[in-house]
Amino acid sequence: MANKEAKHAKNIDGKFYCTDPDDENGEGCIACNVCYTGAPDFFGEDEDGNAFVIKQPDSDDEIALCMEQLEACPVASIGEDG
Repeated sequence: MANKEAKHAKNIDGKFYCTDPDDENGEGCIACNVCYTGAPDFFGEDEDGNAFVIKQPDSDDEIALCMEQLEACPVASIGEDG
């Protein structure tokens, strides 16, 4: 589960977020590119390839797409509890 106490500094405010790669719990982003290639309207990458949320989803379809990325994340660094 993503650590909301270790959010990436570039996340925009909202329900979805990505965890910083330096998360002490070991659930930080590993720059695998799954989320920002799967949902580029919602997830971006920093200069090191680590993910962060660039736009919060509004519609049910957008939320479902972001949930797909959350479930596909190999290190559970995407959270959806704000």
